[in-house]
Amino acid sequence: MFKKLLSLSLVMLTCLACNSQKSEQIKVGDNDVLSTKSGKEVSFVFLKHASFVINYDNLSIQIDPVRTLNDGDTTDYSKFPKADFIFVTHEHFDHFDNDAIAALTGEKTQVILNKNCAEMLGNGTAMSNGETLKLRDDITVEAVPAYNTTPDRQQFHPKGRDNGYVLTLDGLRIYIAGDTEDIPEMEQLKDIDIAFLPCNQPYTMTPEQLAHAATMIKPQVVYPYHFSDTPIDEMKKALEDAKVKAIFRNMQ
Repeated sequence: MFKKLLSLSLVMLTCLACNSQKSEQIKVGDNDVLSTKSGKEVSFVFLKHASFVINYDNLSIQIDPVRTLNDGDTTDYSKFPKADFIFVTHEHFDHFDNDAIAALTGEKTQVILNKNCAEMLGNGTAMSNGETLKLRDDITVEAVPAYNTTPDRQQFHPKGRDNGYVLTLDGLRIYIAGDTEDIPEMEQLKDIDIAFLPCNQPYTMTPEQLAHAATMIKPQVVYPYHFSDTPIDEMKKALEDAKVKAIFRNMQ
């Protein structure tokens, strides 16, 4: 665990309430950089919506890489280094992109996906909810549920199909929720340091559900993402009321 006070950049949009559930706090640096228990550096590079990069110990970890969304926001993955690991949560166009994966794939790249995406891609390692993989002595990943619970939304993300991931890097536990509502399984997640939680209707969570999810998970820091047109002020207020620390980035 980490015994440093949280220090947030002045340029961050933050919720400054304390998480009373944990006495120890991690430190997030000005450029979304933090350290693991043995001093290894972890940093986040935010691209758009659900696509971001985790850099750790000279490794590049790509999350849901997608080139172009509906608004024409395009990421040229040919300019990125080949990924060591690529994680895909599910097969929707804003999370799964064959060409982006191809551009990032080198000889040593490991691609981890849910079953449907592995079948569509024709390769990679398929994980189901509840499975754990050891990727390196200091890296493990757990596939966890991600689904809709509201009756008129269950067709978007049915239970058992999609993945969220808990990625553990040298003891640092990062929860990448994928597309989900505030499902009861979140209460079973333990010792989460950083949580990436989605908030947009009708596909994922409302701001109130976002706050409820954060109180169940009890992460030290929440990064809301995949929020499209959801007003940032509404998410900030909900997380402030829930006494959860939050950092907002350009992840519409």
